[in-house]
Amino acid sequence: MKFYLGTLTSFFSFFSFDMFYLSIQEHHIQTNHGPVSVAVYGDHDKPALVTYPDIALNHMSCFQGLLFCPEAASLLLHNFCIYHISPPGHELGAAPISPNAPIPSVDDLADQVVDVLDFFGLGSVMCFGVTAGAYILTLFASKYRERVLGLILVSPLCKGPTWTEWLYSKVISNLLYYYGMCGLVKECLLQRYFSKEVQGFSELPESDIVQACRSLLDQRQSMNVWRFVQTMNQRYDLTEQLKLLQCRTLIFVGENSQFHAEAVHMTSKLDRRYCALVEVQACGSLVTEEQPHAMLIPMEYFFMGYGMYRPSQLDCSPRSPLSPFCISPDLLSPESMGVKLKPIKTRVRLEV
Repeated sequence: MKFYLGTLTSFFSFFSFDMFYLSIQEHHIQTNHGPVSVAVYGDHDKPALVTYPDIALNHMSCFQGLLFCPEAASLLLHNFCIYHISPPGHELGAAPISPNAPIPSVDDLADQVVDVLDFFGLGSVMCFGVTAGAYILTLFASKYRERVLGLILVSPLCKGPTWTEWLYSKVISNLLYYYGMCGLVKECLLQRYFSKEVQGFSELPESDIVQACRSLLDQRQSMNVWRFVQTMNQRYDLTEQLKLLQCRTLIFVGENSQFHAEAVHMTSKLDRRYCALVEVQACGSLVTEEQPHAMLIPMEYFFMGYGMYRPSQLDCSPRSPLSPFCISPDLLSPESMGVKLKPIKTRVRLEV
């Protein structure tokens, strides 16, 4: 049988973990490009990790699967204070954005990130983005290189939309505009996020993570989602800017992600000395929810380059499908920066 990680079963079994006794502080910040919501999680004295989710998601539906893994939570919260930035109007309980408000450009959203950092008095930060959020944070890193320590990107976008994607997004936009978050829009979004294995079919029921995501999509304000779709459909190619990035970058992509080719393209344009590509087998785009345990070991070795480690009591990770032997030996070779990162392909076997 197939074993799918990050289901609601494991979600609730981890609920008693110490991290959930920490309070999340929600901040509504007026930036130079409109209001934005930021959920702050952890010790403010620690280095900052800034997250940005994909279209129609927020931190509850995009990063919670990863943070409900005790090993991943201990790694992240032991080393960082997490600042979850939601796309405008995507936060929990968001009200509809006024139809008279201008639709922000991708540059506006990247500049909002700077305003958030300035609001909290943050200097250089670690960035963690998923698909559309990965594009925004990559754009932010290319414009404000001195503010970025490193990038963790999941199924990232870095090019302008193809004609096929542009037309597909236009169809979704029209459905959102006229019919709201209808069943067809939700199906399109779920196909964007997840592999076919967890979406279910005639002989296999829909997985818990897909059911939970479907329920969370019902809570989104359809016109707010429409605005973000419009913004991302007007994005431009970042290929040339990638060559100027000076920070280390760790890229995850599911082998069944519709953005797999774009992740490979992005890796090929980054400095190969400081970039690693981790491909997760039998997974879609939303690796943080579908197979969060597959991210643990690569992130551990990535953070070692910054002198960051997981608490010793959780060093053993029996639930993780990865081991250090799954990673290219070159990735573990010490250099002046701590670890050498180069493009690799890591496959995760999930048959049990």
